[in-house]
Amino acid sequence: MNYIESLEYLKGLPRFPTHAGLERIKELMSLLGNPQNDMKFIHVAGTNGKGSVCTITASILSSAGYKTGLYISPYIVCFRERIQIDGEYISEEDFAYLASRVKETGVEVTEFEFITAVAFLYYKYKGCDIVVLETGLGGRFDATNVCVSPLAAVITGIGLDHTAVLGDSISAIAGEKCGIIKQGSRVLTTYNQHPEALEVIKSQAEVIIPDVNELKVLSSGLTGNAFIYKGIEYKTSLLGEYQIENALLAIETIKAIPVKVQPDHIIEGVAKAHFPARLELICEKPVVLLDGAHNPHGAAALAKVLREHKGAAAIIGMMADKNCEEVLSKTLPYLSKVITVTVDNPRALSATELVRIAIKYCPDVMAAKDTDEALALTRGESEVFIFGSLYLASEIREKARKFYSSL
Repeated sequence: MNYIESLEYLKGLPRFPTHAGLERIKELMSLLGNPQNDMKFIHVAGTNGKGSVCTITASILSSAGYKTGLYISPYIVCFRERIQIDGEYISEEDFAYLASRVKETGVEVTEFEFITAVAFLYYKYKGCDIVVLETGLGGRFDATNVCVSPLAAVITGIGLDHTAVLGDSISAIAGEKCGIIKQGSRVLTTYNQHPEALEVIKSQAEVIIPDVNELKVLSSGLTGNAFIYKGIEYKTSLLGEYQIENALLAIETIKAIPVKVQPDHIIEGVAKAHFPARLELICEKPVVLLDGAHNPHGAAALAKVLREHKGAAAIIGMMADKNCEEVLSKTLPYLSKVITVTVDNPRALSATELVRIAIKYCPDVMAAKDTDEALALTRGESEVFIFGSLYLASEIREKARKFYSSL
């Protein structure tokens, strides 16, 4: 298969398994020689923040000179973004070659299991020193959970999401996420963890938590964050004060594992970390911020930012299987105008249905026929937020950049 053919093949694979379990991925990896058994991992699970924590952690390791793999999902810029080494995406040729190897095993797997197998092969083939591995969904039965004895198991903030699969309570979801904890791994979680989740995590292992008493926030705004932690000053290019929480978790993760990293490497890695569509400033005049917030936990974090930009306009699009009511109730009261779109995804909620929910929380709501019309309807606004789905972020990001830069 070439690259295009491999992507077409992926589209034909099931998104979800008929039953949960690691049997399929274990069989597949065994036939591929179990490359994951020869690598070092930092394994990260959680509801929100795990992609940012992974990105910051990988950036620190790269700054320290380690050849660092980064596995994240979903993608925003392009599909190859999901599999990176030191910030460079897997090439089309490498992906196609390794995808062909995985296909040739004949094992019937899901889309995510297939991509995970490609990633493990790639990181082994390229000789990575360490891989920062983000779970896809859950933890216990996630395809990434075939990694053996990771250096650290990191649990980011846990909230209610994917309840049909993971359980309908914080403790049940936390139990699934804690499935990545292995004997011998250091276990870390955020200082802002939900109390019910924290109780579950602490019942599984001794836990390292960043010390919020050692934190002093210096500034937080459209240029990033500046803060002092344990006497050292850090800056982030990632926007939103909640990224300080993610940075602290990444910093403590690096300190907890047996790698040689100097303080300057940590400072540099935190500053250099970049992650598309996580409160990403894509235009300064007008101010346009793109965010992937799509569940109540993410919406609560975004609401803190919206409060500081009260009266802004927004373009929103969401998936039908998300808790739209709670996301919109947390965010829309701070907005003066909302334009809804139907995201190009079979799971998307229609723009008209989104209007029906949104009108409860903002008086000026209208549906656009597509993202082009949605962008046009924000012409003249001084501040625009785009959020509701990472799929929307991927679809609209470059269009929005070009549209607003041309005004």
